[in-house]
Amino acid sequence: MPAEDVESNQPWTIMRLLRWTSAYFSKFGIDTPRVDAEVLLAHCLGINRIDLYLRHDQPLEKDELFRFKQVIRRRVRREPVAYITGRREFWSIDLKVSSQVLIPRPETELLVEHAQEMMAGRQAVRVLELGTGSGAICLALATLNPDWWIVGSDISFKAVALARSNAMDHDLANRVAFMVADWTAAIDPIGPGFDLVISNPPYIKSADLEELEPEIRLFEPRIALDGGQNGLECIEQIVKKAESHLKADGFLMLEIGHDQQQEVESLLRDRSAYHQVYSLKDYGGHWRVVVGRRKSG
Repeated sequence: MPAEDVESNQPWTIMRLLRWTSAYFSKFGIDTPRVDAEVLLAHCLGINRIDLYLRHDQPLEKDELFRFKQVIRRRVRREPVAYITGRREFWSIDLKVSSQVLIPRPETELLVEHAQEMMAGRQAVRVLELGTGSGAICLALATLNPDWWIVGSDISFKAVALARSNAMDHDLANRVAFMVADWTAAIDPIGPGFDLVISNPPYIKSADLEELEPEIRLFEPRIALDGGQNGLECIEQIVKKAESHLKADGFLMLEIGHDQQQEVESLLRDRSAYHQVYSLKDYGGHWRVVVGRRKSG
């Protein structure tokens, strides 16, 4: 650690290092300096966060300090904690993540929660997720519903490989299939169809990307963020393509930007295939999900 910030004759205990790192992260505008310090130190030591406090007076070895210094440097360059640790929790599932996929967000759990409500009472539900990334949504639904048949597609081969690895880690590889595809391109249009098509697509306007937080702008994959000039290019494609793969009375569910609710609802209402269009707010009070139902017949 920098000599000007510490007294060199004191040992670097876990608690002393946490205090120093929290203050250091604050200088660089890190939003959650203490939490980040705890997560990263626990990661470097190979222990749980609670163990940091149970072993608060334990001094670190030189190699442990060296590893933590490297991690600190990455974080102050604004690399996301999830990419540094290679892990992210979603719906209480510990997932591997990398810079090839969008980091799963808590607000996306609303898709999983509402899918459970919509599909209540249906048997042998068939689900298609478009743009699966790490596989978070698919694996959460599979964990909750052993009798569902779930497919996730993504245009990125590396994303699909990671999703498959996550499925194997949680013994779900025999219940969730992943494929490399441009939206629905690999899905047979005359197949049995799906009860639910679900997606968290790119929906940020291209011009707004440079205004995002550096953790997102500099590190997360642009292909998973960029929704084109109006932010709706991917959503428009999904709305058109999904109707050919939905069963009668099946549902399309989309995550959206907080200011896109009316536009996305209009996209579905303008298609003769959909009805019963509505939107949901997340727990922060922001519009987050738009749902449309496939008409019968």
